[in-house]
Amino acid sequence: MEIIKRKLPVFIIILTLTLSIILMIPSVLFAQDEEATGEEEVIAPPPVPATIEFETTLPKIQAKDGETFTFDFVAIYDPGSVAVDSEANTTDKTFNITVDYPTGWVAAVASGSTEALSINISPNSRESLKMLAVPLTSQEPGEYNFTVNFKSAEEGDSLEGSIDFTAVITATYEIKLTTKTGRLSTELTAGKDNEYKLIVTNNSSISVENITLSSTEPEGWQVNFDNKTIESIEAGATAEITTVINPPEKTIAGDYMLTFKASSENSNSSIDVRATVETPTIWGIVGIGIIVIVIVGVAIIFTRLGRR
Repeated sequence: MEIIKRKLPVFIIILTLTLSIILMIPSVLFAQDEEATGEEEVIAPPPVPATIEFETTLPKIQAKDGETFTFDFVAIYDPGSVAVDSEANTTDKTFNITVDYPTGWVAAVASGSTEALSINISPNSRESLKMLAVPLTSQEPGEYNFTVNFKSAEEGDSLEGSIDFTAVITATYEIKLTTKTGRLSTELTAGKDNEYKLIVTNNSSISVENITLSSTEPEGWQVNFDNKTIESIEAGATAEITTVINPPEKTIAGDYMLTFKASSENSNSSIDVRATVETPTIWGIVGIGIIVIVIVGVAIIFTRLGRR
């Protein structure tokens, strides 16, 4: 028993040395492997694919119907890291260009003043372009969307990208006041109601509501409308208004000026009409009678003087 106690420390020391040697073997082998290869193993980062990207400051533009919309944008081609140490990092890439646009419009991409159906872009360069959109027919107020598409022209290359634009057409307001005959003159009889027809046309892109008719006439004249307020006129439609003009009975024959005006919240129109006032028939007869009496009186006077 005493012998075992003496040999136990020696056994523990031998066991510890043995375990240490066993644990050192992998390190020695790894070090030997590094010495054999002469370098550490390098893990390459995942490849970055090529991209086509776009930038614009005004993706949405507002204008009136019939105007041309011009959108400026920049196309950027990044070859990525797939083609490291290859010619793709220095070679231009050709992209075919198409534009998706709504019915009733035409749109195209331009480089400078030339329409671009395809374009060559250098790696990591910025290509300034424009997308022009023109309405071929009158368009309702609202938003219209366009998409410019770029696709690699190289066979088997799936690289593509797109950018969206929005054209906002605002409502236009225009009403026009004219006469039914197209003439800006009329003949009136003093002391009587004289009808005169006016036409209000809505040339706006939408319906116009609450159109008010008014007039400016000589002092003492009476001007009335059969409908002084038009509730609504659809775009492109017209409304006929009858006015009744009554110059005072003792109005002196001659030409006078009247002004008619149609007003809405967003638009107005006015016309000047020359009115020629004629004396009533009864006063014409009275005038003729007075002239006849004067002539007869003068003739009698001359007859009597001739007898003397």
